[in-house]
Amino acid sequence: MDKDRWIVHGERPVYETEWVKVGLADISQPSGERFEHHTVWFPPVAMAIVFNDTADHVLMAWRHRFAPNIWSWEVPGGIIDGDESPEETVVREIEEETGYRPRSIEPLITFEPAVGMLRNPNHLFVVRGVEQVADPTEQNEGTFQWMPFRDVPDLIRAGQVGNSGALIGLLHVLALGGK
Repeated sequence: MDKDRWIVHGERPVYETEWVKVGLADISQPSGERFEHHTVWFPPVAMAIVFNDTADHVLMAWRHRFAPNIWSWEVPGGIIDGDESPEETVVREIEEETGYRPRSIEPLITFEPAVGMLRNPNHLFVVRGVEQVADPTEQNEGTFQWMPFRDVPDLIRAGQVGNSGALIGLLHVLALGGK
């Protein structure tokens, strides 16, 4: 296995903010070729597929994303703050975005959305049942509504789920269960 490993000889920053870090890594490939390769870091995030108490509806928001200029269905979640665990983040984000508090939360999957050069772990959870505890405090997160889970495959086929975290989480639950 080690003969197939890419070796990092060093890395230097090119651009850094709290939202993104771009670097150049001096790497060697298994073939021996050595060159500089860009790396990009985004803060880690946590999201959840949130089911109602009867597990026949999932909580999703219809929202616009300016960078790709698309409208799509997304699931609640956001950036992991400071020393929060991914689970603490997703519970906080669900409350802030929807006013609901999860009754049950379990890890689903962690993935990297562009593993070739992007460092951005996405932690996905599944929530079973929620309790309304407040009004949402986040006003810019789209309009949340309970979608029939049976309609999710049609939303995906129609290209209406454009967020990688929502798409992977929903497809994971559809393919492997977990609701």
